[in-house]
Amino acid sequence: MTQIQDKASPIPSTIQRLSGMTRRDVMSQWRVCQQALTVDEALQSKNWSDWAIATPNARNHVAWDKGELDIWLGQIITVPEALDKYPLKGLELRLDLTWWAILSETYLNGKLVQEGDLFDCFGRVLLTDSAQPGDTIEVAIHLISPGHDPGALVKSMLWFEPCDVAQPDPGMISDELEIVRSYLSQFRTEDLPALEAIATQIDWSHCQSREAFNQELVKVRSQLEQWKDWLQERKIYWTGHAHLDMAWLWPVSETWEVAERTFASAINLMNEFPEMKFCHSSPALYDWIERNRPEQFAQIQEKVKAGQWEVAAGLWVEPEFNLISGESLVRQVLYGQLYTQEKFGVLSATAWLPDSFGFCWQLPQILKQGGIDYFVTQKLRWNDSTEFPHEVFKWRSPDGTEIYSVMLPPIGTRIEPVKMTEFAQKWESSTGNDLSYWLPGIGDHGGGPTADMLEVARRWEKSPIAPPMQSTTAEQFCQETEAKLPSPPVWNDELYLEYHRGCYTSHADQKRYNRQCEAILTEAEIWSSIATLLTEAIYPKDELEQAWKKMLFNQFHDILPGSSIPQVFVDANQDWKAALDTGLSLRSLAMQAIANNLESGDQQQGQALIVFNSLNWQRNEWVKVEVDASQNYNVLTDSGDPVSNYINAQEELCFWAEVPSVGYRRYWLQVTETQMTQVSSPNHWQLENEYLKVTLDESTGAIAELYDKRNQRSVLTGLGNQLQFFTDKGQYWDAWNIDPEYAKYPLPEAELQNIEWICPKEQRIRVTLTFETSTFTQDYVLTSHSPYLKIDTHVDWQTDHVLVKTSFPLSVTSESVTCDMPCGVISRP
Repeated sequence: MTQIQDKASPIPSTIQRLSGMTRRDVMSQWRVCQQALTVDEALQSKNWSDWAIATPNARNHVAWDKGELDIWLGQIITVPEALDKYPLKGLELRLDLTWWAILSETYLNGKLVQEGDLFDCFGRVLLTDSAQPGDTIEVAIHLISPGHDPGALVKSMLWFEPCDVAQPDPGMISDELEIVRSYLSQFRTEDLPALEAIATQIDWSHCQSREAFNQELVKVRSQLEQWKDWLQERKIYWTGHAHLDMAWLWPVSETWEVAERTFASAINLMNEFPEMKFCHSSPALYDWIERNRPEQFAQIQEKVKAGQWEVAAGLWVEPEFNLISGESLVRQVLYGQLYTQEKFGVLSATAWLPDSFGFCWQLPQILKQGGIDYFVTQKLRWNDSTEFPHEVFKWRSPDGTEIYSVMLPPIGTRIEPVKMTEFAQKWESSTGNDLSYWLPGIGDHGGGPTADMLEVARRWEKSPIAPPMQSTTAEQFCQETEAKLPSPPVWNDELYLEYHRGCYTSHADQKRYNRQCEAILTEAEIWSSIATLLTEAIYPKDELEQAWKKMLFNQFHDILPGSSIPQVFVDANQDWKAALDTGLSLRSLAMQAIANNLESGDQQQGQALIVFNSLNWQRNEWVKVEVDASQNYNVLTDSGDPVSNYINAQEELCFWAEVPSVGYRRYWLQVTETQMTQVSSPNHWQLENEYLKVTLDESTGAIAELYDKRNQRSVLTGLGNQLQFFTDKGQYWDAWNIDPEYAKYPLPEAELQNIEWICPKEQRIRVTLTFETSTFTQDYVLTSHSPYLKIDTHVDWQTDHVLVKTSFPLSVTSESVTCDMPCGVISRP
């Protein structure tokens, strides 16, 4: 219930008193035991008298330490004759619980009646369908605290409600009074005196007789109906939802089990409550159900046909959007939409993305080209610095493509009319739209709506006061919102989440695997396509598709960002490797087919070397080939012209190649008797070409000077590429966030272990540094004709709770920086 701030008004006290007639907080009545007990021991209520009375904290929570510690709570609930003199006999009695624990078990009279966890963390338990004064009910709750966070019983409240929803209910009337008060306070303050008059006219002397006081409640409701037409111009749509992370604090194998249970629950509830609409995303999940639970999949297809089940599955999974390539984005949409069209007969109109950590700027163009009309999320509500300014907007990509975009309400909620109308008022104030939305259903670990939520929805459908609440689909809500607001503000930028910034550094192995797989699978597809066109090679469609899908699955927003438990990454690495192996094999087969298709040259020309370039521009690069160090070689172009070459200490021949975009070029490796000129390592730590002159500091391995020869200026004001280390711990979202005050806790610098020339002609100097037990190997590389210095860094990271940065104190300043993004670039502050 909303806490009313206006103490001079009689409305808050009336709301509070009405609510108190059928609802009672029982947080202070628990007895607590933190000893290791068996279930049988804990359920013996005669033992409870030895337990201490629990003392709620300042937040009225019963809390205990983190670390997966057990706690038992017990109390004997005695049904009172009345609350504030209002008789309770014959009413239904429920216990409303909310907890923060990795395990919750509720027992009534020794019988387990409810289980939950961190995500399934609330619910109402029916204690009796006909309360009789003096009856007793033994309630015991077993809870286990999270490993990372203190546990808590957050709420425990008794709710008395009439069995017949047509009967007046003081608790419901109090909520209706609060709904009217909040709407008037927001939109029609001049009507508040009339509402205050209603609140003061209740005759409390009748409350000892339920029949008599119910007449008072009927009178209050009839007086509230003067605002009925105005309130019921509004509408609150809701869709049953069960957010289910593909992996997070559980492995993928558990996700399949949770999905099966969640979908079975949704189907059963649809049969019992035909009015319910349910929405779920992720074709990857439907695909597993289809292959492993075909009977359940057939039931889902029937519910989709019946209009009860919405497949909001425009992408294969709900991925991380800032790390993946443009090709991956396209594949997410391609495979998601192909699956949805094939299995459910339609393209998904909605990109359902409530939980991904920000969104790249090219997404509107890719979504629209994939047949998607609406983009929806709620994650930008998590911003820690700037409140996102729009609830409804058109999101424009750099090419001008716009997609209609809607901010979702919070996920993982109940049917709670007061909270729903509070959200609806904020929505209406922000957008001018009197149509709002709600997403009831337990989430993160699946679950979805419960029968109790739907019973509450049915009860409130009969309210003559509250705005109508109607189950619908996300697509219908977006369509009607677009009809009401056809020209919302335009957002012409990326959607950057000001939170979870650390996820771009957590689990670097996942980032490496992702980039390798993206590159190799793209190349495998390019060369397989060309090989199919040029030769009789069969295009490996199925193998490529399965490899792509393995990779796309691992791009899920709690896998690729590195924010899951260790077992998730053990499993993910197997799929990364399988996708990578497939890509390497297919790429090799395709390249060999192309090479075999080339006309053979004169044998005197030597051994053919085919150099491939998969990128969209001509490349000039050093190419390395393993050779016999006892031989001397020439490298010739296809026309017979010699190419500069040499043999280095690693028994590799290096030559400078020029290869066209998305193409290949043949060179010839020729054994010769001519002694090749050996290149010795310089006696200085300096790299130089026509663009840059780079000098390394021999005591630290950092850049002492980076001189821009074209503009004739030094680019740095101090040491460049200087590794900096800081303590980084204590953040609640440890794998996601960086301590905002990390700079206050610097650590010692890395120690230089070695500096050496690796390849003089390519100009590669290797620096090895150590920090504690971690090792950094950095190659400074400056090639001919290159306007940039490459720093190739490999880290053997063996340190916990330390943030590492590399510093480049520039001598030039700018208000913006141009950054890479999928399929384009973006200017950022």
